[in-house]
Amino acid sequence: MSAAAYLVIVGPFYVFHGLGLSLYFASQGAGTVIWPVVSGAMRLLVAAGGGMLAARAFDIGFEGLLMFVAAGMVVYGVGTALSILLGAWRRAAPIELMK
Repeated sequence: MSAAAYLVIVGPFYVFHGLGLSLYFASQGAGTVIWPVVSGAMRLLVAAGGGMLAARAFDIGFEGLLMFVAAGMVVYGVGTALSILLGAWRRAAPIELMK
């Protein structure tokens, strides 16, 4: 029952986790991983911290916690993609490569 609920609620958001993870490894190749790591930390804060606070304050239940896990995946994927879109890789490139 719990596994089925997890797959139904969180499963569709794995695309964001995959996006963030693939861009994290690409950022390693570009020589700048600070923003993907920050996005990963934000994912942890949203999923664990936000879920715990909401569970204690609002008694959201298991399905509510799964929604925070899904939101954390969105934060990770979108945060990593935005960092690259806003130029994280361009600033990390050596001067010789920018010519």
